[in-house]
Amino acid sequence: MALSHAESAHPLDVRVEDYLEDKLQSLADLETLDELLVNVETQRNQLQSQLDDALKELERARRTTDDRNESLQKQIHEFNELQASIDIRVQIAAASDAPSEAIARLQRPMQKLQHVELAQKYLALLQDVERLRAEARLYLPDSPKAALEPYAKLKELAFRLRSLSGSEELHLVDHVQAVAEALWKEMKKTMSAELEGVLEKRNWPRIDSHAEMDDEWITCVEKLIDLQMPEVIHSTTTVSLLPFEAMAAIFVAEFRFHFMSDKPTSSPQSIGTHCFPWFLSTIEKWEDFFRDNLSHLLAARFHDTPVAERTVYLDPVCALITAMLPVMSEKVHAVANEAIKKPPFLTSFISQLMTFDENVRLRFSYDGGDGDKGWSGLTGEILDDHFDAWFKVERELALERFDNILESLDGRKIDYDYSVTGKMKPTFAAVRVTDLLRAVTGKYERLCKLRHKIKFLTDIQLDILDGYHDRLRGSLEAYQSITSTLGRTLHGASKEQLAALEGTGALETLCKVIGSSDHIANTLTEWSDEEFFVVLWEDLQARDAQRSKRNSAASGIEPEGILGRVPSSLGDGDGGGGGIFDETVAAYSSRRKAAELLLVSTLANSHAKAFRAYVSKVQWTTVGEAAILDDPSHLSITPELDEPLRILQRNFDFLTKALSTASFRRVWHDALDKLQDLLWTGVLLKQSFTTLGAAQFAHDGGAVFSLVERYIPGGSGALDSLREGMQLLNLPAAESADGTGAGLTLKEASDRAFTGNDEARRVLEELGLGTLTPVNARYILQRRVENNENIGW
Repeated sequence: MALSHAESAHPLDVRVEDYLEDKLQSLADLETLDELLVNVETQRNQLQSQLDDALKELERARRTTDDRNESLQKQIHEFNELQASIDIRVQIAAASDAPSEAIARLQRPMQKLQHVELAQKYLALLQDVERLRAEARLYLPDSPKAALEPYAKLKELAFRLRSLSGSEELHLVDHVQAVAEALWKEMKKTMSAELEGVLEKRNWPRIDSHAEMDDEWITCVEKLIDLQMPEVIHSTTTVSLLPFEAMAAIFVAEFRFHFMSDKPTSSPQSIGTHCFPWFLSTIEKWEDFFRDNLSHLLAARFHDTPVAERTVYLDPVCALITAMLPVMSEKVHAVANEAIKKPPFLTSFISQLMTFDENVRLRFSYDGGDGDKGWSGLTGEILDDHFDAWFKVERELALERFDNILESLDGRKIDYDYSVTGKMKPTFAAVRVTDLLRAVTGKYERLCKLRHKIKFLTDIQLDILDGYHDRLRGSLEAYQSITSTLGRTLHGASKEQLAALEGTGALETLCKVIGSSDHIANTLTEWSDEEFFVVLWEDLQARDAQRSKRNSAASGIEPEGILGRVPSSLGDGDGGGGGIFDETVAAYSSRRKAAELLLVSTLANSHAKAFRAYVSKVQWTTVGEAAILDDPSHLSITPELDEPLRILQRNFDFLTKALSTASFRRVWHDALDKLQDLLWTGVLLKQSFTTLGAAQFAHDGGAVFSLVERYIPGGSGALDSLREGMQLLNLPAAESADGTGAGLTLKEASDRAFTGNDEARRVLEELGLGTLTPVNARYILQRRVENNENIGW
C-alpha cells in the first residue's frame, strides 16, 4: 500500500521524500536539521532569483521580437512600394527613347576618354622604347656587352607585342620592331666603325699577308664578337661575323668593281675564267693571315657555347668565306638569269659553278655551318630557282647526242681495237653510249638534293639505257624476221638485207648485240659498286623506307617514275644486296643471252649447210688397199669435208676476234654439240662402213677435232661421244696376220655387246669409252658391214 501511495503522489513530493530519506538516515542526522533547513532556504532563494531573471529575459526577448517583426513588415512594405515604382519607371522607359539618346550622347565622350587612356599607354611605351634605345647607345662603343642588355629588353618587347592578338593592326608594333632593328644596325655600325678606323690606320689590306694583328686590332674584333654573340648563338641560320664583314668590305668593293660593273671582266661568260679564280685566290692569299691571328680568339670566345663545333665560327677562313659569299651569290644569280636565255652557256655555267663550290669545300674545308650535310653551295641556290630549265637543257643535249650516236656511220661497227683478244668487242655505239652516260653522271654527281639526282638518273640515263636496249632488241627481232621462214613470209626481206647476212654477216649482226649488251651490263655493274652510286642507292632506299613509315599504303610507290626500273628493297629486311642498276643489267644480260642462243642456232645452220654434201653424198662402204689401213697417214681428207672445214675455220676466226673467251667457249660448246648430233645421226648411225670407210671417217673426224683444238684447247671434248663412236667403229675386223695385234676385234666386241647390257658395259670399259651407252654401242657396231651377216637383234 505504501508503494502504491508513493506512486500516486506528486513527483515533487517524491523527490522531497527521497531527499529527506537521504539526509536523515539516523538519529544523529536530526541534530543537523537546522543547518539543513538553512541550506534549503538558501537554495530556494537562489532558484527564485534565477527564475526571476529568466522571466525578465523572456519578456525582453518578446519585446525585441515584436520590434523586429514590426521593422520587417515596414521594410517589406517599403520594398513593395519601390518595386512598384521601378515597374512603373521601366514601363515608362520602355515606351520612351530617352535612354538610347542618353547612351548615344555619352558614347563619344567615352571613346575620347578611351583614346586618351590609350594615348597615355602609347606614350609610356614609346618613352620606354626611347629610353632603352638611348641606354644602349650610351654604352657604345666601349661596352658592347652592357649595350646588349637594353637592346635585349627592346627586342623582347617587340616580340611580346608581335605575339599579342590583333597586333598586326597596330602601327606601334611595327614601330617598335623597326626601332629594334634600326638600333641593332646602328650598334653594329658603331662598333664596326671603330674596327674600320683601325683598319684604315693599318692601310688594310695593303699589308704583309704574314703580319700580326696588334692589340688594338684584336680588341676591336673581340668587341664585335661580344656584341654579336647572342645573335650567333640563337640564330637558326649561319650568321656572318661582323669583324670579318668589316675586313672583307674592301674585297667586296674590289669584287664589285671588277665583276659587277661595265668592265669586260663583268660579262657572264667571264665568270669561270676571271670571277671564280679571283675569289679563290683572294681567300687563299689571306688564309694563313686570318688563321694565325684569329684562330685562338675565336676558339676562346665560342668555347662552351652551342656553336662550339661549327667551323664557320671557329675557323677564321670559313668566317671570311661566309662574309664574302653574299656578293658572290648576287653575282651568280645575275649570271643565271642571263644563262637561262642561252642553253649552251647555261650548261657550262652550272658545271663551272659546281666546280667552284667543290673547290671551296675541298680547299678550305667549308661546310656552310652544317657539319652533317655540308654546304649545299651556290649551285643549290641557283638550282632552287632554275633546276627545271637547266635539266631541260641537259636532257635535250644528252638525247640529241644519243640520237647522233645511233645514226653515226660507224656506230654499228664492231670496235675490234676496244680490248685485247679474249675480251668482248662492243660496237662503237655501245662505247659511246657508256661515255655519254658517264658524262651525264658528271653533270649531277655533285648535286646535293636527292630529287635532283634521281631526276637525272631516271629521265636521262635510264631513258637512254632503255632506248639503246630497245634498239638492240629491235635488231634481234629484225634478224629473226629475216632468217626465219615465217618472218620472211609475214614481213618479207629485201635483197640487201639477205646479202648482209651472207658469209659472216649473220654472225657479225649477232656479235654486235652480244658485245654491246655485255659492254653495257658490265659497265653498269662496275658503276653500281662506285661510291657515288652506292650512296645514291642507299639514300633512295632510306627515302623509300621513310615514305613507307609515313604511309604504309604507298610503300614502294615511286613518284619519279622509277618503279620497275630501279630495284626496290622494301620489305627485304637487310636491304644490303643489289645495286641501283640491277634491273637494267638484268635486261641487257637477258638480251645478250638471247643473242647467244641465236648465234648458236646460226652456227648450227651454217654447219648443217656446209656438211650437207658430206652427210648425204659420201660413201663409206668402199674397199681400199691394206697398206692404207696399216698406215692411216696415207689417208687424205674426204673432198666433201673441205668446205665444212673452211666454214668452221671461218666462223672460228671471226668469233675469236669478236667474243670474249668465256662467251666464245660457251657458244662453241653448244654449237659443237649440235654439230656432233648432226654427224652422229646423219653419218655414224645412218651410214654403213667398211673398214676403210670407218678409217676414213675417223680421219675426217680427227681433222675436225684438230681444228677445234686449235681455237679452243680442250674444246673437242664437246665431241667426245662422236670421237668414242668413231673409235668403236674402227675396231679391226680380225687379228693381224702376224698375230701382233692386241685388244678386242670387231667380232669379239660385237659378240659380247649383243650378249647383254652388263657385258656391253664391260666391253666399253675395256676400250676406255666412258660416254657411250650399251644401246649406242650396239647401234655403232651394227654400222660395220662386216657384222651385217653375223649379228642380229
